[in-house]
Amino acid sequence: MAKSNTSDAKVLIRSLRSAYAATPISLKIIDLYVVYAITTAVIQVVYMGIVGSFPFNSFLSGVLSCVGTAVLAVCLRIQVNKENKEFKDLPPERAFADFVLCNLVLHLVIMNFLG
Repeated sequence: MAKSNTSDAKVLIRSLRSAYAATPISLKIIDLYVVYAITTAVIQVVYMGIVGSFPFNSFLSGVLSCVGTAVLAVCLRIQVNKENKEFKDLPPERAFADFVLCNLVLHLVIMNFLG
């Protein structure tokens, strides 16, 4: 039974790897940016667990900044993806401009929350 699970996992990983190989470079860069933002949020949560959360507003602002940026990057990836039929009329430049504007608003709110 364990041998079957291992072979199923290998087949799944192989199929995911081959499907991701066909992904355009621009989408892979956005994926790396999302992974970076989420990793930074996890590191902040671990640090808060070890050291403490004395300036809680600072901790909350940092984590919300990372998570918000990751969410906006996922939205950018959805809009830029050529296979997505829902946003086929939206040019990639417009999607990137929306991403930048939303990031600006997000970080202005976060800076205001800091105090």
